Amino acid sequence: MAQTAAKRAAELRQEINSHNHRYYVLDDPVVSDSEYDRLLQELRGLESEHPELLTPDSPTQRVGGAPAEGFTQVEHSAPMLSLANAFNREDLENWLRRTKALVDDEEFDLVCELKIDGLAVNLTYENGVFIQGATRGDGTVGEDVTQNLRTIKTIPLSLLEDAPDRLEVRGEVYLPIPEFRRMNEELAAKGEQLYMNPRNTGAGSVRNLNPKVTASRNMEIWVYSLTGAGAPPPVDGHWEALEWLKSLGFRINPHNRICRTIEEVIDFYDYWVEARHDLPYEADGVVVKVSSLALQDALGVVGREPRWAIAYKFPAEQAVTRLLEIGINVGRTGSLNPYAVLEPVVVSGATVRNASLHNEEDIHRKDIRLGDWVTIERAGDVIPHVIGPVLDRRTGDEKIFRMPSECPVCGTAIVKPEDEAMHRCPNTSCPAQFFELLKHFVSKGATDIDGLGERWCQVLIDQGLVTDLAGLYTLQKDDLLQLERMGDKLATRIMANIEASKQKPLPRLLFALGIIHVGSEVAELLTQAYNSIDEIAAATEEELAEIPGIGPKIAASIASYFQVKANKSVIEKLRAAGVSMKQEPRQTSAEGLPLAGKTFVVTGTLNGFSRSEAESRIKDLGGKITSSVTRKTDYLVVGESPGSKLAAAQRLETEILDEEAFVKLLDNPSLEAGETSG
Repeated sequence: MAQTAAKRAAELRQEINSHNHRYYVLDDPVVSDSEYDRLLQELRGLESEHPELLTPDSPTQRVGGAPAEGFTQVEHSAPMLSLANAFNREDLENWLRRTKALVDDEEFDLVCELKIDGLAVNLTYENGVFIQGATRGDGTVGEDVTQNLRTIKTIPLSLLEDAPDRLEVRGEVYLPIPEFRRMNEELAAKGEQLYMNPRNTGAGSVRNLNPKVTASRNMEIWVYSLTGAGAPPPVDGHWEALEWLKSLGFRINPHNRICRTIEEVIDFYDYWVEARHDLPYEADGVVVKVSSLALQDALGVVGREPRWAIAYKFPAEQAVTRLLEIGINVGRTGSLNPYAVLEPVVVSGATVRNASLHNEEDIHRKDIRLGDWVTIERAGDVIPHVIGPVLDRRTGDEKIFRMPSECPVCGTAIVKPEDEAMHRCPNTSCPAQFFELLKHFVSKGATDIDGLGERWCQVLIDQGLVTDLAGLYTLQKDDLLQLERMGDKLATRIMANIEASKQKPLPRLLFALGIIHVGSEVAELLTQAYNSIDEIAAATEEELAEIPGIGPKIAASIASYFQVKANKSVIEKLRAAGVSMKQEPRQTSAEGLPLAGKTFVVTGTLNGFSRSEAESRIKDLGGKITSSVTRKTDYLVVGESPGSKLAAAQRLETEILDEEAFVKLLDNPSLEAGETSG
């Protein structure tokens, strides 16, 4: 029996250490939280029954994984502890009974906090100024992510008055669910692989070596404790400490509650088991803490877990059901997105019939087969996804999935670039893609056909008036007037804007075509090298890749677009309709132009220009555009909600132009600095 226990304990240590590495270091877990908790509970049970099996390197004595390479290591002044878990009321009551026994049944208040599913960090302040931020790491040594954390707006860079000389606090950095959805919507629009969940995406954002990545993702933080470093706070309890931290400017979760009985704790927990789905962030349990700081010190720590706190975990949001078939959705950029069609199953009160499968490579990596019994997981409002198959329920009749060779909607042969996970339909007239493509084509940054919003694009398609992009240019005013709720004034405006769109600059047309990876900046680069659609279509993939800023991936996408028969047909129809396909040869040098030698950065939202229009006007006058403000920047053009670039310009004393001053400069670009204002 002892040998069997020793063998199982060794297996569990190896498996859990592997999962720790994937979770904390790689941010790529392969098991659910509930499965990980089950393994850890089993190991704790074995070590409790057989104390001789407890080893210094056991995962039960650790907090997390080792620091990632690429960051400076930071030794924590006090260990960043992990928490013991309670999975039911009995576990919670047993913890409370043990805790009271250790302090001679002294009465104490309990503080309940939502357990945020994010990334724990330690923040250090000196004289009220934020000087360092570090991740948990292995609990003793973490990673210095100060520059990344500085980009998170809910982390104060300086504290309010009466801050102590030195202060360390801890909190949970997280990616809000609405931001996670926004990021995935952008990826879906590009036909790229979606992020799995907010926790891993957020952790990867903080632990990215480029702070700009963190800054772009609107991360937030809840501060949840002091570390005890520096002068003691003027309070006796954890609840009061949180209120004190709030007065210093830290973000404290307003849902925290002080409880005086176990029943109040249970009521708090039961409420949030259901209400958590209404939160704008992920929470996977309730943390229960002894409030008295003196009792916290007296209770101390066992292993790496404080005796004075426990995590009461929410029920696992998982279920097992049968995979009936794998369907395919076709996205705007032609990406083929597989999804699971399931026998309906209830998960946390919601009936789930479909779940995400990401792509063919992910399906094969997880060995998911048609007919499998599969485990699905639903985390808050995030789309359910398939974790993997239940292997011991296989019968041998299951079938391996293969992506179709033709688009299930239009029948065009599917392509899959070697360096991409996604299969794509390259036909931009494919009905599954066309609605999104048409909206993009008429948008302000593309051909700017004002009046044709999303609703009218759908109506034109539904009525069969427009079946490809060129169909816009065969529309007659009478066609529009036959549409319900279409008036003469709007129809006249739409027809005038369709006619005007024929003469849009070549970069705008290229962008409007919706070629994968060709945004407004890439379109500008292409038209700096070529003067017509025909020249770009005739260029080889190798020639395109030699253009600075293009590269092989974008070049392959461009070359692929012009090889599709349906795409070439649309371009010929656009040409026949009078759409301009070329431009006058560009001046190869800015020398002699009024803004030659001047460097501009554009930030915020302008009323009279899109960002690309403003930048195009500057380039036409010989100016240079960059993305960040440096000492070499001559002008910062500022619209509404400018963000951090304005502060950088003020610090560097860069000339700042509001929209009025910018227009004045465009009208008279020979003005000297300072003459544009007033």
